[in-house]
Formats: sequence, structure tokens, C-alpha cells
Amino acid sequence: MKVKDLFGVQYGVNLELMTCETTTAQDTNGVNFVARTSNNNGVVAVVKKIEGVEPQPAGTLSCASGGSVLETFVQTKPFYSGRDLYVLTPKSEMTLAEKLYYCMCIKANAYRYSYGRQANKTLKDIELPDIVPKWVYQLKIKPITTAKLSSDAPMFSTEKWGEYLLDELFVFENCLCSIARNLSDGSDIYYIGAKKNDNGIIRKVAYDHKLITKGNCIVFICDGQGSVGYSNYMDKDFIGSTTLTVGRNCHLNKYTAMFLVTILDLESPKYSFGRKYKTKLKDTIIKLPQSSDGSPDWAYMESYIKALPYGDRI
Repeated sequence: MKVKDLFGVQYGVNLELMTCETTTAQDTNGVNFVARTSNNNGVVAVVKKIEGVEPQPAGTLSCASGGSVLETFVQTKPFYSGRDLYVLTPKSEMTLAEKLYYCMCIKANAYRYSYGRQANKTLKDIELPDIVPKWVYQLKIKPITTAKLSSDAPMFSTEKWGEYLLDELFVFENCLCSIARNLSDGSDIYYIGAKKNDNGIIRKVAYDHKLITKGNCIVFICDGQGSVGYSNYMDKDFIGSTTLTVGRNCHLNKYTAMFLVTILDLESPKYSFGRKYKTKLKDTIIKLPQSSDGSPDWAYMESYIKALPYGDRI
């Protein structure tokens, strides 16, 4: 079964954002502007409705044939589309879960394309599964949101940020697993290694109390082939490789941690497989929002992350 068998495939209205008049997310008459991006469900702005130009209907799929090729999203509100964007309209009634499943299937073909090889001629012929798996209908789906920073969100400015030594911000400890192959297979707990992707998760293993590292900590990747200098946040207990060091702070939660990890990852270009992070970790200085008493402004960090698009999904 092909895309064209399940969806009507039509080119969008092909607008340029620079020619549209932007408005706020709070404008009830505003229209989402969808472009060839992989972020924020494809929505890059909210614009005022253009006389004589009808938005594409809600419930359709937007699919980028160029740019971030085959980034495909369900649009739950009427929208205008930018360049190289196709609108896929289901030929028969579909649930939101089914639409999201087909978005995933279409996007899985992105490896076939590049900036110089677009999908405008071949999109309609991309092969899709004939049957939707049963697990799709069992998913619990939260409403899709594309909200921008709210009008009362904290302003972002680094001018008054302070400098902080990591040794003063964190209590450090080392992870305990030195030989990963000795871990027993299981489904009890995550084994974390020296990688940035997938939050460092390598696989699930059997519980071993002698190797457990408690959660709610920043995981510093201090050694490894390609991720040295990066950080992750682990909210739950795990087993970690000895190439990892964790940092603890009583102000850590999933929001402040996301802010910190973003700042900490700016240190990664300084390190490599031949230049270890571990020897420099405690002496590293980073800049953070500062309270009036000179301490890190943890409340600001938390409120900022909560105000970001999808901040309510963390």
C-alpha cells in the first residue's frame, strides 16, 4: 500500500513567512504557519488570516518534501503551509493514533533523501504497511500542542548571569559497573553507557544492588568514543559504566536538570577520546541565571523550561 492509496496528496498553499503578518499564540483568530522543520510539530509562527487564502483543514498531515525531508505531523488546527510542504488528507476516517502511526512510517523513509534529493516526486509512492498494528490502538495519546512561550514567560537574557564552579554546584560520585558484559539480561533496570543519544541507555538488565546509582542526577560522560563532554539527566535509579560520573544537587528536578544539561553540553567541544572530561570536571566553570544573593536562580530555570513549547510533556 502506498501513500496515495491512503491519502490525497496535494501541494500546500506555498506561502512565504516574511510576507505574512505574525501575531501571538493568544490570538484566537491567528493561523498556525507550518514550515519544513522538525521542531514544534512543524509550526514556526502564528500569522493573521490572509483574505482570499483558506488555511488547510485541521486533521490533515503536513509533510516536508524538502528541508527536513519527510518530517510529517498531524495538524490539529487549520494552518498555512510554506514552501515544499505537502498536505495529506485521509481518504477514509482515521483516528489520531492511526494518523500518528502513518506519520512515523512516512518519516522512517527519510534516510532515502537529502538536501539535494527531495521527495516531491516520490512522496505519493512511498510504501506504507497494509495493516495498522494492534498496539497503535492501545496508545494513550496526549493532546498535540504547539504553544510558544506564554506572554508571562520569563525573559531570556544572559547579561546578568553568574559564573559557577561545578565543584561548588554538585556533589560528585562515580558509577560502578566496570564490565558491562558481566551484567545479566533482564528487564529490571537500565544500563547507562557513555553516549548522548537515547539519554545514554544501552539496554535493560537484571537488578544488581551492588552496582546501583540513585536517580535524580546529572550524568557526565567523562570518557568514550564520541560523546565525551556531554551530559544527560536520569530521574530513576540505574546501573552506569565507570566512564560516567554523576553530580547531585538538592535543587535538581526534571526542569532545572534540562536547563543545566543544555548549558553543560556547551563544554563538549573542549573534549575528545584523547582529552578526558573527568580530570577537568570539578574545575569547569559555567554561567547560570543568578539570584540577588549570588546563588543560582533555580526558580527561574524551572519556570523557563516549563514555559517552553512541550514543557508540559517533560
